[in-house]
Amino acid sequence: MNTTLSTSASTEEQFGRLVAARLSAGAKDLPHEISERLRAARTQAVARRKVVRELQAAPAVMSSGNTATLGGGWWTRVGSIVPLIALVAGLIVITTLQEDSRTNELAEVDAALLTDDLPPAAYTDPGFAQFLKSEATAQR
Repeated sequence: MNTTLSTSASTEEQFGRLVAARLSAGAKDLPHEISERLRAARTQAVARRKVVRELQAAPAVMSSGNTATLGGGWWTRVGSIVPLIALVAGLIVITTLQEDSRTNELAEVDAALLTDDLPPAAYTDPGFAQFLKSEATAQR
């Protein structure tokens, strides 16, 4: 990839030099007034050309654990702690809601057992399981 970039850059450079040489050769035959106008236009074009910004490396700080951290400072620490706090708070809320839901379900089952016509001991009787099975087949 680097060879492609360097090859295309050198090709562009060669093309630019050839065009400049050709224009310079043709400019010798022009009158003085036109050559001055061309020179002024050339200087304006060079002044207005795009300037390629060079990328600067971000400062890296080596901590005692041989890990590099970019930038550093108070805001970086806060920015990395806030999502962690939000995650922990979300997990606590989810756990609380699930516990409340389970508690409500168990309370409904207990209320149904206590308000039913059968005593709770009947549910542990082995014959009761057989009774439920026979009732289920009879209803079908």
